[in-house]
Amino acid sequence: MQDIKSDNSDENIIDEKFLDSDLDSKIEEVINEHPLSELSEPTYDELLEERDTLKDRLMRSLADLENLRKRSDRDRKDAELYGGTKLARDLLSVFDNMSRALDNIDDDLREKASALVEGLELTQRELLSIFLRHKIDQIEPKEGEKFDPKYHQAMFEAPIAGTEKGSIIQVMTKGFKIGDRLLRASQVGVSSNTDLIKPIFEKSTNMEDKISTSEE
Repeated sequence: MQDIKSDNSDENIIDEKFLDSDLDSKIEEVINEHPLSELSEPTYDELLEERDTLKDRLMRSLADLENLRKRSDRDRKDAELYGGTKLARDLLSVFDNMSRALDNIDDDLREKASALVEGLELTQRELLSIFLRHKIDQIEPKEGEKFDPKYHQAMFEAPIAGTEKGSIIQVMTKGFKIGDRLLRASQVGVSSNTDLIKPIFEKSTNMEDKISTSEE
């Protein structure tokens, strides 16, 4: 029986036509998505603009890094200086108790227990030296100074003769600061003296006396 061979040449031609048409459509799609103008080399002005953009971004990044470095350095220094603020504030009561104890020592007790008194004084000085080592300074107002609400806390007011209104008349406790920050304000008494009104009153009285004298 003779084999019947089918001729597939027509089918191959049709497939090739389909492949060619599909390839053409893909090429056309790529060209539409990426025009030749985009694939061309950039102009000199475009290169300059791109360079300036990259330079600006680089400078901004360097500035941000420098600011971050400075901020980190400042935070580190603040942590070293102010890290013991809570402990320092708690130790102030120890200093106050030692100060009160030394203030209440009279001459007789100093003679009888001189070694004990000297030990208390040395301990207080050592505590103050430790404070100074950690940038903790005393705020020691004096009587007659002007009241400063930044460093002083007014505990009472009293009209004391011979003092100016708003001046310190008594220091109750000393204040402390660590670095630029206040640990505790000094507790003081403030004068509420109003003697400055008297000269004005006396002046007006003298004027009235002169007027009455002239009328007579």
